[in-house]
Amino acid sequence: MAPNITELITNRANDAWDKMTEKIISWLDIIVVNLPNVVIAIVVFFIVIIASKYISRFSLKLLHKTKLQHSMKSLISKFIAIVVILFGLFLILGILNLNKVLNTILAGVGVAGLAVGLALQGVLSNTYSGIVLSYIKQVKFGDWIQTNDYEGEVIDIDLRAITLKQIDNNLVYIPNKLVVEHPIKNFSSTAQSRVILECGVGYESDLRKVKDLTIDTVVKNFDVVTNQKEVLFLWREFGDSSIDYELRFWINSTSALEVAKAKSECIMLIKEAYKANNINIPFPIRTLDMPKNFTVNSSNNEDS
Repeated sequence: MAPNITELITNRANDAWDKMTEKIISWLDIIVVNLPNVVIAIVVFFIVIIASKYISRFSLKLLHKTKLQHSMKSLISKFIAIVVILFGLFLILGILNLNKVLNTILAGVGVAGLAVGLALQGVLSNTYSGIVLSYIKQVKFGDWIQTNDYEGEVIDIDLRAITLKQIDNNLVYIPNKLVVEHPIKNFSSTAQSRVILECGVGYESDLRKVKDLTIDTVVKNFDVVTNQKEVLFLWREFGDSSIDYELRFWINSTSALEVAKAKSECIMLIKEAYKANNINIPFPIRTLDMPKNFTVNSSNNEDS
C-alpha cells in the first residue's frame, strides 16, 4: 500500500514539474519571439518622453505670440505634453500586442474614474479652479491682490494653488478653490492707487488753515498731484480730544507697498508742517472737573 502512495506522489510531482517546465519554456519562447517588439517599445518610450518635452517647449513659444495669460500658456503646454505621452503609451501597447489589455483599461476607466472622482473631490476642485484662474484676465502674474485675508503679488498659478509674495517677502500658497469662491481685490487693475490718511487736530486750531496747509503740503511734495483739486480733504467728526479729518490723493502705483511708503512719507511731512505752524495733533486726554469745596484727606497710619 505504501509503495503505491509513494509512486503516485512521485508521478504527480513529475507531472507538475513537466508542466511548469513547459510553461517556462513557452514564456521564454514568447519573450524571444517578442524581444524585438520589447526593444522597440523601450526605444519608443524614451523617444516619446523626449518628444513631449520638446513639443511642450515649442508649443509654449508659439503661445507666447498670443494674448493669453502666462499661466494659461503654461497650462496648455503641459496639457499638450500629457497628450503626447498618452499617445506614446497607446502606441507601446500596440507594439507589444497588448490590445486586449488596452481594451480592458479603457473599459475600466469609467468605473475607476467615478471612484477617483469621489475620492479626490477637493483635488479636482482645485484643479478646475486653477484652470479658471489661468484663463480669467482679472488675475495674472505680477498683480498685487488681496483674497482670503492675504495680500501680495501673484508669482505663480498652478493646478493646486496660487502663490502670493507678501510685503515681508514671505510666500503664501492659497488653494485655488478658496480664491475662486471668495472675493478678490486686485490693486493692479488700474494704473493708480489711492492713499488714505486719517488724522486729527486740536479744538483750538483754525480749521480752514489746517485744511489749506495740509493740501499744500501734499501738492508740493508729491509730483503726481498737480493741483489742490486732486486732493480730497474731509472733516470727519468731533472726536474725544481732536477734530478728525480724512485725506485722500492718488499716486502712480499699483503696489500696496508703494501706497504704504507714500502714506508713511505723508505722515512725516504733515507732522513737520504742523510743527512749523504751531498746529497741535493731540493725543487722547481726560479732563476731571472738581467741585470748589472738594478736598482730599490723607492720613498716615503709624504702628504703635
